[in-house]
Order: sequence, then C-alpha cells, then structure tokens
Amino acid sequence: MKNIDKNIVILGWVSFFTDMASAMINPILPIFIVTVLHEGMDKLGIIVAVAAFVSYALRLLSGYISDRYGIVKPLMVGGYALSAVSKPLIGITHGYKSVVMLKAFERLGKGLRSAPKDLMIAEYSKADTLGKTFGFHKTLDIAGELSGTLILFSLLWYFGQNETMIRNIFYATLVPGLTGLILVTFFVKDVQKKKTLHNLRFQFTDRDKEVVKSLFFYFIFIFFLFNEAFFIMQAENVGISITLIPLLFVVSTGVQTLVSYPLGLLIDKIGVKSVLLFAYASGIMAQFLLLVQKPFFTWLAYAFLGLFMVASFNSNRSFIAQDADNRGSVYGIFYAGVALFGALGAYVCGLIWEHLGMKTALEFSLIGTILLCITFIFIRFRHDR
Repeated sequence: MKNIDKNIVILGWVSFFTDMASAMINPILPIFIVTVLHEGMDKLGIIVAVAAFVSYALRLLSGYISDRYGIVKPLMVGGYALSAVSKPLIGITHGYKSVVMLKAFERLGKGLRSAPKDLMIAEYSKADTLGKTFGFHKTLDIAGELSGTLILFSLLWYFGQNETMIRNIFYATLVPGLTGLILVTFFVKDVQKKKTLHNLRFQFTDRDKEVVKSLFFYFIFIFFLFNEAFFIMQAENVGISITLIPLLFVVSTGVQTLVSYPLGLLIDKIGVKSVLLFAYASGIMAQFLLLVQKPFFTWLAYAFLGLFMVASFNSNRSFIAQDADNRGSVYGIFYAGVALFGALGAYVCGLIWEHLGMKTALEFSLIGTILLCITFIFIRFRHDR
C-alpha cells in the first residue's frame, strides 16, 4: 500500500465510518417500518423507490457539477453531513412519511458525494496505480460495512429486537457518521480547480462516449443478475434462520474486504477486461449455487456474490479513471445506470417469481448472464486477434 496519496487513505477511512453507520441500520430498517411502525409492505416499497430515485438522480447531477464547475470537496462534505444527520433521526419517527423524508435525505447525501469522491480518488492516483488505489479504498469501504453488520448482529443477539433497542441503534449511528464527516471536512484536501473556460458549454468527448458504450454491457449484466433482495428470500426459502441472515452479508462483505486490494493490483497487472471476466464468472457461479437449493450452497453463493461485486466495481471505476475525460459525469452515469438497470431487472424477476416461481426466475437470470458472459468472451477474443 505504498505510494498511495494520504488524501485517498483518509477518504478510505471516511467511507469506513460512513458505511459502518449504514450497515448498522439497513438490515433492520424494513423490520422497523413493518413491525415497529406497523406500516404495510406497500409503504416499504414507497420508501425504497423514493430513496433510489433521489440517490441516483443526484449522482448524475453531482458528477456534472464537478466536471463543469470544478466543485468537488464541498459536494462531498455536504453529502456526508446529510447522511450523518439523517440516519439517527429515523429513530424518532412514528410514521412512514417521516422515514421517507429522512431516507431521501440520507440517499441525497450519498448521491451528492459518490461521483465527486471517485473523481477525487482518480485525481490523486497515479495513472499506473488506479486499480491499486480504488482497491485500497474499496477495502476500507467494505471493512466498514462488515464492522457495522457485526456490531448490529452483536447488539441484537445480546439485547434483543425490541423497539427501544432498535431506536437506540439508529441513534448510535451518529458516532461513526460524525467521525467520517470530521475526517472529510478537516483532513482531506480539495483537488486543484481546473481553469474555467470562457465557453462554459459542456459536452462529452469521444473518449467519454466510448466509455459509456462499454459500460452498457455491464448494465445489461446487472439487469439479469439476481437481485440481492431475492438472495435473501432464497435463503429464507431453503431454511436459513432470519436471525442468521445478517451473517450472510458478513460472508459477502468479508470476502470483499479480503480480496479488494489484491484485485486492484491485478487490474493494474493484467487489465480491466480480464478482471471483469472473473467478475462475470463469479456472478454466474453465485446464481448457479442458489439453484442447488441447499443452505450450505447458499452460504457459498454469498461469497461469490461478494467476489462479483468487488471485482466488477473496482474494474469499472478504474476503467472510467483511465479512459474518460469528464470523469465526474461518467461516474454519475455509471452509478445511475447500475441503479436503473438493477431496478428494472428486479422488477422483471419479481414478476417472474410471483407468477412462475422462484426456480423459473433464477433460471431466467442464470441463462441471461451466461449468454452475456459468452458474448463478452467472444468480443474480447475478436479484439485480441
């Protein structure tokens, strides 16, 4: 981890504490809404939909602002501030409308900071170490998520799942949230603002357009990939206890923490496309293991899901940093595309599951991802020749 800029190291710890706070509440938020607030599943759906829309629409906008006006750190500080304050306030809510508002603010914060954060990492990285630096940052990012999940599991295991305890967990997220906010505010240096041109008309370059075209293949793969929510439902269907389901996320995040940095080094050594192929193969294997319909294989599936997530994200983030000119805007498109195609895919798979069963939905996802992987190999083979 030598030669990694200190700003990237601090940003890694900012993500560590922020993701710790998120992981402490995300698994219990649906329980809180349905069981504590006595709201229906339709209300839960509204909350998820609003949060996703706000988050990913803002990622496009924040990336554009970073490129056109050179505003980077202020967007990050504002984003982390919104997230740090909104999470604990959920603990005092007594109706789904308040949760909708606060969750929207929390996602607004993530939307504001995501593209500028990746832009800053790219700016402080050397051209031949982009994979390493993104891998390092992702390691701390996922380690924070892992820590938050373990903290949540320990608290629920020891103190129980009563309303008071759940609300106290929301309040407790203020500590890691403020820690991350203090680090990014006072210890991260803003990137040098580029000279403003007299003609402020913004447009993508040819390189940007080629990068976005390449990303669409990944978006389509995400469309077919079995959604994480369906992974949870499959685990419940094969008999894994609800109490143990958070530990499935520990398996996924644990794998990501262990392999993120080595995969980053591998990206620098053998290239983005080779690691992307490994990611696609891991995603396919995760779905195949779910099809076996045995608890042990479901645990393994979560490990391969973790491999897919970390390998694909690190590869694409490095690819954008290497080849795009307007990096902030392209990062915004990347995150928005992942959300849009993931949401569409989840809707289609949900309909198939509802009307034709889980096995048919899983087969639909598996066949789609296998065909895409074969296509990826064929295209790469032709390009290499």
